[in-house]
Amino acid sequence: MEPCFDIAHLAHVEMYTDKFEESLDFFTRVYGLKLSGLDETSAYLRAWDDYEFHSLKLTRHHTTGVGHIAYRAASEAALMRRVKVIEESGYKVIGWVDGDRGHGKAFRFEDPFGHVFEIYYDTVWFEAKEEREKAALKNTASAFTGAAPRRLDHLNLLSEDVSVFRTFMETCLGSRVTEMIQLDNGRIGGCWFTVNNKTYDLACTEEHGGAVGRLHHVTYATDQREDILRAADIFLQNGVHIETGPHKHAIQGTFFLYVWEPAGNRVELANAGARLILAPDWEPVIWTEADRKKGQAWGLKTIETFHTHGTPPTDGKKGH
Repeated sequence: MEPCFDIAHLAHVEMYTDKFEESLDFFTRVYGLKLSGLDETSAYLRAWDDYEFHSLKLTRHHTTGVGHIAYRAASEAALMRRVKVIEESGYKVIGWVDGDRGHGKAFRFEDPFGHVFEIYYDTVWFEAKEEREKAALKNTASAFTGAAPRRLDHLNLLSEDVSVFRTFMETCLGSRVTEMIQLDNGRIGGCWFTVNNKTYDLACTEEHGGAVGRLHHVTYATDQREDILRAADIFLQNGVHIETGPHKHAIQGTFFLYVWEPAGNRVELANAGARLILAPDWEPVIWTEADRKKGQAWGLKTIETFHTHGTPPTDGKKGH
């Protein structure tokens, strides 16, 4: 399909937590995000080089998982083009909302599995107000602490049928598939999507828990692999559950580390290197079931919880 660049980039993710104070402490003190704003229900967080007011909205809730996924349009005209397409697509439309502390009006809609998406254009650029927030270098957005990821990179959602989700992403957001898993039973096991020249900004893999609308993980990017190795020590020192890694993915080639934040949501640090999808006629890289059984890039077998753990939990239990 011809690339469509009406959508500029993945902008932010709303994550639910039933351990708000513990989660906020993790994301700020340990993971290294910056607090842009705080109200009775949510904390607005961003990585040190995210240009917008927030890239993670952490919201008090009775459970865990994802509240909504937001993309920023390339322009006001592009936003309205996408809105027209979505309204005519047959997918569930929630409609216009007033926006948030970090952006203006947004148009909301749902995928067939209950995940809520929004698109918007008017945004609030981050502006450092305190001296300690200001970067020493003028070409970075702010100072950093903790594991200090640079920017929001991607998220992974779970769905019962990845093929159905693929059609949703291609139709509503104009996303392209860059890589995918083709299972022996004919089903698609996973798809990696992009709306720009990044290798991917959203992945969708099969739901094995019998639930709907769940989150697999949210990922922030570091500059170097060494940042992730240092982060592993920081997580270890702070008693954070390290699920798997550091290691290198076969699919997309990212160097990764997965941990569970205090409420049980899976978060990742990843380094994608310099990989970009510049070819306008890119064809998806297809990985077979046999390919995947070889494990990750250097042979590490995928841990069982990576296939079974998502949020919110399906059995009412959280734990390591």
